[in-house]
Amino acid sequence: MTKAELISEIARVTDLTKADTERTLNAFIDIAKKALKKEGKLALAGFGSFVVAKRKARKGRNPQTGEIIKIKASKTVRFRPAKALKESI
Repeated sequence: MTKAELISEIARVTDLTKADTERTLNAFIDIAKKALKKEGKLALAGFGSFVVAKRKARKGRNPQTGEIIKIKASKTVRFRPAKALKESI
């Protein structure tokens, strides 16, 4: 499902306009980004939680040349589904 399809489906279910739904979804995304940056976690009961995880620096290999390269440490977001979501699928 794409963002546009999600907006259309939410608008249909809630009887909101697509414009209002898009503004709401964009606001949620912005708030989620800020929460993850500030607190490192965002939990939605019955759905799951998003957690910021750290990746250590490591060595990798350039697939074209075979040369060994250094990959910097980084942060990523991981999703952990709630039990209710797992059971519904």
